[in-house]
Amino acid sequence: MLTISADAVDQALSFPGLVETLRAAFREGAVQPVRHHHAVERPDGATSTLLLMPAWTDFHAAGTSAGGHIGVKIVTVSPDNNAIGKPAVMGLYLLLNGATGEPEALIDGQRLTQWRTACASALAASYLARKDASRLLVVGAGALSPFLAKAHSAVRPIKTIRIWNRTPANAEKVAADLREEGFNAEAASDLDAELAQADIVSSATITTTPLVKGALLKPGAHVDLVGGFTPTMRESDDDAITRARIYVDTRAGATKEAGDIVQPLASGVLKPEAIVADLHELARGEKQGRQSPGEITLFKSVGAALEDLAAGIAVYNALKP
Repeated sequence: MLTISADAVDQALSFPGLVETLRAAFREGAVQPVRHHHAVERPDGATSTLLLMPAWTDFHAAGTSAGGHIGVKIVTVSPDNNAIGKPAVMGLYLLLNGATGEPEALIDGQRLTQWRTACASALAASYLARKDASRLLVVGAGALSPFLAKAHSAVRPIKTIRIWNRTPANAEKVAADLREEGFNAEAASDLDAELAQADIVSSATITTTPLVKGALLKPGAHVDLVGGFTPTMRESDDDAITRARIYVDTRAGATKEAGDIVQPLASGVLKPEAIVADLHELARGEKQGRQSPGEITLFKSVGAALEDLAAGIAVYNALKP
C-alpha cells in the first residue's frame, strides 16, 4: 500500500489533467452512498464530527470489475483544534482494489480535496464561463483559494486575478504566492468594485451573510460558489439567484446541504425546475451550459464522493510502481 503525502499529490496531478479526469468521471458515473455523519462526544471538550464518504466504480455500468476501485474519504472536524494551533479539519483518503478489497493507497485527504474541489469548479466553468473570460475574482483567502485561481486559469484565458478577504494581509499573501508562480495576481480592497468587473467570481468562504451581490454582476459573468457547505451558510444573495441561470455539481447534495440553494428554494425565490443541470448532465451532453455571451451563470458546488474517487485513482495511477 502506498502512503501518499500532500507534496506527492501535487507532483501527481495537473489542473488541466484533473479537469478532464473529472469530466470523464461525471460522464461515466460511480456508486455514491449517502455520506455518514457521526457525532463524537468528548467529556472534556467540544463534540467532534466523523464523516465517511464512500464511492466505488459502477461495475454494473462498466460491465466488468477489471481495474475498478473502492474509495472512502475519512474526515474529522474537531473544533477545539484551533486553540492548539492545529487545523479543525483532518482527512485521509483510502483507495482499495475494487475486485479484491486490497488497500492500494492512503492519500493526504486535505490536499486531495483541494485539488478535486478546485478542478470541479473549473470543469463547471468550462461549460458556463465565457470562452474569453480573462478577469478572475477569488473571494476568500483560505487554503483553497490558490487552487481555485490556478484551476480556473487552466480552462479560461485568465489575465488578471484579484483576491479579496476580510483580512487584507491574508489576501496579499495568497496573491504574492500566485505572483511567484507567474500569475498576475493582486489583493483587492473594494469587493463591490471587483464584483462589477469580474468575468468569473469564485467564492470559498463560510459566511452566513452573502458577499456576492447579484445586482453588481456584469452581463456575461460566471459565479462559482464553493463555500457555504451547510444550509445556514450563504455566499450569494437573492439577486444573484434571480439574475443567473443556476447549475449545481449534484442535485441531491446542493438541494439538501447548500445554503445558496436551500434558502432560495425555501423562500420561493428559486424553483426546483429552475436548476438547469448538474455536472453529470453537462458532462453527458444531456443539458446545455452557457446559452449566450450576455447571460449570467451560477454554479454551486458542495462536493461529491465521485470527485474524490476519480482524483484518488488518478494520483495512484501516477505514482504506483
